[in-house]
Amino acid sequence: MDSIFHEKQEGSLCAQHCLNNLLQGEYFTPVDLSSIAQQLDEEERMRMAEGGMASEEYRTFLQQPSGNMDDSGFFSIQVISNALRVWGLELILFNSREYQSLMINPINEKAFICNYKEHWFTIRKLGQQWFNLNSLLTGPELISDTYLALFLAQLQQEGYSIFVIRGNLPECEAEQILGIMRVQQQQRPRLIGEEEAQTIALGQSEMGFGVEDEVVDEDEELKRALALSRQDIDVEDEEADLRRAIQLSMQGSQAAGSAAREQREGHNETLTAEELRKRRQAYFDRQ
Repeated sequence: MDSIFHEKQEGSLCAQHCLNNLLQGEYFTPVDLSSIAQQLDEEERMRMAEGGMASEEYRTFLQQPSGNMDDSGFFSIQVISNALRVWGLELILFNSREYQSLMINPINEKAFICNYKEHWFTIRKLGQQWFNLNSLLTGPELISDTYLALFLAQLQQEGYSIFVIRGNLPECEAEQILGIMRVQQQQRPRLIGEEEAQTIALGQSEMGFGVEDEVVDEDEELKRALALSRQDIDVEDEEADLRRAIQLSMQGSQAAGSAAREQREGHNETLTAEELRKRRQAYFDRQ
């Protein structure tokens, strides 16, 4: 599998990836395809000019953006077709009546190019096995002969345009290696987006652990708060005991003079909260 050339998606350069995965090498760059697109645009402009450069149709044509490429990196079927002509390769519409009338089994072909909503990708036979070389996949996907026809039918139902590649494809390392051995694929490649989604999910999971840690921290803070509140309760209980102790101590020798004075004055003194606080503080100071 490592011998198979597989360009992964970059921007909207799927047409470039499709061609290079088909030819099994870095044969085309965006600059190459742009040059072909500009040449096609110029040919179309010259044909439109034949009707008169002052015509409304010609002025409208000049105002319209190129139909062969755009700034995102998209290239038309005309660009792809012209690029393949350099290698003596031809595109034939797979679901056309002319081709279907030939009743050719798909497994007897060499390669297919598929397009849907401006996305291009290649299905190619290497050795005796078929591979889905979609640039949106993390790697080549092995397709059995039995599944190939079903896969093509599924693509047609989903709205794909499928083109058969006719002509001699250039030699490549993968063709030579897979011509003498067959490969098995234990795990199918995923879509690049699925990897990104998994990365995001892992990130969210890590964030989730962070949230859980925050919850644990909050639980710890709550425990500490409860402990402090219990300490406060204990302090309040101790203060209550202290009040009783102070009152009892007041009955002892330390409070004898005050009690005598109270008796001499002929009335009992009622301790205020402030007086109790002062005496309690005095007790702590002595401790």
